[in-house]
Amino acid sequence: MKKESIEMLIEAALDARNNSYCPYSGYAVGAALLTAEDKDFESRIYKGCNVENASYGATNCAERTAIFKAVSEGKTEFEAIAITGGSKGENPKDYAFPCGVCRQVMAEFCGKDFTVIVAISTEEYKVFKFNELLPEAFGAANME
Repeated sequence: MKKESIEMLIEAALDARNNSYCPYSGYAVGAALLTAEDKDFESRIYKGCNVENASYGATNCAERTAIFKAVSEGKTEFEAIAITGGSKGENPKDYAFPCGVCRQVMAEFCGKDFTVIVAISTEEYKVFKFNELLPEAFGAANME
């Protein structure tokens, strides 16, 4: 991915973070998912934030929110996701990596070469291939 595209995706994730509903943890997460379509860049982005619930188990992470939002609109092929997180009302101070459940959801829809960007800002970020974050993922091929 080009640096400019990475920065645009990070900006979208930072923006999505503003909508985080996190009254219990105070930890706001934003994600921006890029679909694999032949359209202009901005129309290929699906944003998500974390949505907490008093029962905790019903909480949904930003990454899954973005993926489920895209899938609910018929999109199932993805190129990249940017993730940002930190204390609500403050700029991120550290990298927010996807949890295990989010990684498993990514395994369902994203190939080994799917790009995962964890970011503090558009200047401070790390880029990974999905396979680096969840090697030997359990997926549809294991069901055959």
